[in-house]
Amino acid sequence: MGSSADTQVFLRSVRLFRNVEGPELGILADSLRERALKRGQVLLREGDAGDEMFLVRSGSLVISKAVTGRVEQVLARVGPGDFFGEMALFDRSPRSATISADNDAVLLVLDRAALAKLTEVSPRAAAAFFESLVLIFIERLRASGDLVAEVTRWGLEATGLDVESR
Repeated sequence: MGSSADTQVFLRSVRLFRNVEGPELGILADSLRERALKRGQVLLREGDAGDEMFLVRSGSLVISKAVTGRVEQVLARVGPGDFFGEMALFDRSPRSATISADNDAVLLVLDRAALAKLTEVSPRAAAAFFESLVLIFIERLRASGDLVAEVTRWGLEATGLDVESR
């Protein structure tokens, strides 16, 4: 288990926490707990309930989604500094994907109760965290919009319904 000081040093290298000031970063570091995973271990399954977000401290994980029957599509691999599961902090909808350890990994976990406490104890730390999170959400949303447009174009081309090429 790393110390709060070690965690702060790590958090400084993570884009999500780049705009969080020193004292607030300490409060945030104290709000996180560590969870270790062994290679192949499933952290959570698509459809599970949850109220935590995860930050990868070391190792890597695979994010996958059921496509049909027993077929799973790997959506992404995440490594140190990446985070996922943040939607669970704000809504109570089921997990949207399955996450498993690609190799041994250590995660930092922030749950809804710790976030509520952080907001109460240090509104400045919470505001800095929320601002960074929103900026990354916007970036991800734009990227997914671009992906939808690209996949739609591929579909139109594949079916011969690409009207621009005529």
